[in-house]
Parts: sequence; C-alpha cells; structure tokens
Amino acid sequence: MNNLKFSILILCAVFLVDCTKDLDRTPENGLTADKLFANEAGYRSSLAKIYGGLSLTGNNGPDGSGDLGGIDEGFSSYLRNYWNLQELCTDEAVIGWNDQTIKDFHEMDWTPADNFLRAMYSRLFYQIALANSFIRESEDGVLGSRGISGTDADKIRAYKLEARFLRALSYWHALDLFGNVTFVTEEDAIGAFLPQQISRTDLFSYIESECKAIEAELPAPKQNEYGRADKAAVWMLLANLYLNAQVYTGQAKYTEAVTYSKKVIAEGGYALQGNYRHLFLADNHKSTEMIFAATFDGVKTRTWGGTTYLVHAPIGGDMQAADFGVDNPWGGLRTTSALVDKFSVGDQRANFQEAGQKKDIEDIGNFRDGFSIKKWVNKTSTGANGSNLTWVDNDFPIFRLSEAYLIYAEAVLRGGTGGSNSEALGYVNALRSRAFGNSNNNLGSLTLQNIIDERAREFHWEAKRRTDLIRFNQFTTADYLWPWKGNVKDGRGVESFRNIYPIPAPEINTNPNLQQNPGYN
Repeated sequence: MNNLKFSILILCAVFLVDCTKDLDRTPENGLTADKLFANEAGYRSSLAKIYGGLSLTGNNGPDGSGDLGGIDEGFSSYLRNYWNLQELCTDEAVIGWNDQTIKDFHEMDWTPADNFLRAMYSRLFYQIALANSFIRESEDGVLGSRGISGTDADKIRAYKLEARFLRALSYWHALDLFGNVTFVTEEDAIGAFLPQQISRTDLFSYIESECKAIEAELPAPKQNEYGRADKAAVWMLLANLYLNAQVYTGQAKYTEAVTYSKKVIAEGGYALQGNYRHLFLADNHKSTEMIFAATFDGVKTRTWGGTTYLVHAPIGGDMQAADFGVDNPWGGLRTTSALVDKFSVGDQRANFQEAGQKKDIEDIGNFRDGFSIKKWVNKTSTGANGSNLTWVDNDFPIFRLSEAYLIYAEAVLRGGTGGSNSEALGYVNALRSRAFGNSNNNLGSLTLQNIIDERAREFHWEAKRRTDLIRFNQFTTADYLWPWKGNVKDGRGVESFRNIYPIPAPEINTNPNLQQNPGYN
C-alpha cells in the first residue's frame, strides 16, 4: 500500500530534458519551473512524481494523459515493462497473449524494432529526465534565486539526494538491460539535443560514484518515510552492482558485494518476514523485511501495470478472481516445468495452481498449458480484500532482506573476502527454514548451483531471473535449457549477444551518436 505522505501534481512538462523522441513535449497549463518549484511543498510534490514513475503511467490514474505515447498506457508502466523484460525471457514466466511482439521474449528472438523494448528504454530515460530536472532545480544558486533558505532549503537538499538515488536506480536498470546507453545528467543543456553514448564500464563507475556520494547523507535505514530511499536502499543497489560487476565490466568485485550486503544485514535493523507469503499481500508495507519498494494503492495509485498486472494476469482457467481479492481474471501469465521442478514437497514458496492446468506447455497461447503462480494476492494478512477490487494495494519489493542474505552467500562462494562460508550457509538455511517451517531441509554445504536455485525459489516473479541467469552463464547457453527457450519445445541455446537487449531502432535512427549493440545490426 502506498504510504507516501506527499501528493503528485501534474508535473511532466516542466521536468523534461528531451532524450528520446517519445519525450518531445511542451509545457501544458502554463505550469513553469518557477511556479512549480516556488517553495518546499512544490519540491516535495515534484519528488513524488519521480517516485511515482516507478508505479504509475501518467497523471490521470490508469488511463489518459500517459507519460509515454506510441503504446498502450498499461504496457508503458515502468515496473510492468521491467518485469516482462526480466521474466518472460526466462524459465520463470510465459504469457499467452498476442499483444504485438510480447511472445518474442520467451522465444528469445526480439529485434531492435520491438515496441516493448522501446517503451522500456523511453520509460527509463523519462525517469532519468525527471530526476535530472529536479536535481538541477535544487542547486543552491537556484534555491537562493527563489528566496528559499533555512530549514526549507535543507529539506530540498535532502530530497535532491533521493532524486540522485532514483536516477542511479534507473541507470542501473539501463546498464543491466541495454548495456551501452545514452547518458544525460543535470549538467546537460535543457531542451532537445542528441545525447552521447556511454560505455557499460563507464556507466558502472558513474552509478557507483553517485551511490557513494549520497550514501552518508541519506537517512539511516528505516528512518525515512516508507517507500522512500535511505542508506539501506543505496547499500542494496551497490551490493547488486558489485555482484554483477564481472558481467558489466569484466572485473569481479565480490569483496565489495560482501561488504555492502553485510552492512544491510548488520546495520539495517531488518528481520525476515515470518510467513513468506505475507511478503506479497495487500498489506506487505508492514513487512519487517522490506527495504525499498515500488508502492501501490488501489484508491490513490491506479495503474494497469505494476502489481495490478501481477495479481490479475496469472488468474484464469479454474481459478476464481475473488480468491485473489480482484474482480476479473486476465488469463495470461504462467510458469514452466523447469521452475516447478526446483521445489521440494513442503516448500511454502511453491504456490502453484495445478488444478485445471497442465504442467507441461504444448501451446504458450493456451492458458491451461503451464501451472500458474499464486504469489501475488490482493488480500491482507488477515484475509480481507484490498481497498479496491480492480487496482491492488500490493507493493513491489525492489530490495528486501532475503536478497542481502543471498548476495552475501554468493559473493563469499565466488571468493569475496570479509565473510565466511559458515555465515553464508547460515543465511541460506535461514531462508530454507522459513520456507519449510523447520530445519529438516537445511543444507550441509553450499555450491553456486545451490545459490541460483535458491534464488529462483525465493525470488521467482520478482524481476531478478534474467540478471541471475546471465551472471551464472545460463541465460543464452545450452548449459541450462527450459521449455520453449529459443522457441523450441525442449529448449535450445541462443546467440550470446542476447545477454543484453538492443538499443531500440528509433533511438539509433534519430541519434547518430549511438552505436547498436553487437549482433543486432
């Protein structure tokens, strides 16, 4: 549920630094920067727009006045697009719909012309543009010119740190998904221009430096409003960045991954949620495990993306929408037998719809082929429905404590110093003890295969799987196959260049500064 205590205004136009053609817009309703940023309240509302960019698609609820054009507004959602690009191309998810090229992701034959890739790229840089504008308007000289000083100026400087975090988060997503992307900061000129391209290695260094620059000044863990960034959110971003450094830059940074995951565990004050399934309910904002989340509220933040998508889309066949606290099934998302087979009897994380479904997929377009997953439910931990039966209250955990445990364990196994194998084993077994309700299924030792399988069991449908498979060299290779990987029933390896997505064709065609990622020309 969205507990952010600040409102969202109609802000889009005054924020924009045009990075893509989709973002070519002009101010509406006479709203200018000087009017919007006239006082601390205006800055606070503007910051809400940036946070809202993770969850919302526009300014008028689920439909109308969308931030991006050229695509159905629901499909333009940051989280919905990010989830699709991280999950539909893996063993964890298939979708039965025929919307444009959506099935190309599981088939692993996407092209630079793909409209969903364009929507994700545009959404990332729309978000970055919002943050850049906010940061620019928060400089001390600008505050002084508006007569803002004292406590109000101090608050705005704190908001600026959060905007820098949100920009770093989106740049991390861009780095992970697209590799060598366009690069724009608050230092660039306002207005339409053709931005330069940055290498993956240089963007890694930029994100790292931004996180370290803001780390000390952000609030201590759990001391900011729920849904807003604090030190622990930055530590988790850094831990993820370092865990994947070998992929991003060719240089391993597992010791650094140990360092920052340890900080979260030791200094964050978080605790594992007692019941795993409560992490994904309509009142999951109460969770002791949540570090940073994209927040949703069925009354205040209505969208066809986000967790509304994740609750509705897996419901179909013999499933009843009312059991999930919603009004309609969408009949789209299921999983493959490869994920199902990773679970042992008694693991509470295995929450599959088997009745009326076939485990094996003959036809991805047939909803009854493949088990559905009942992970996201718009009901509270007491069994009550969420605040609305169409738009849900479930928050999406971007970072939670369990991930710090598994980052620590993996980084130690990969040779990172500053931790121990015994502690790593203890953290993995803590998750397994919660999952089974006892220690009978705890492991006696760890391997890297244990880790990636545990990550699948713990984080399935949380938009982490593609990144994990790439890190373990199992995404494009024939070393690990799943049903319909590469558009073959039993699976096949695909071209290694698909470890990153292409820069969308419209970006390449309109910006001569950009070079396409190898393999997509």
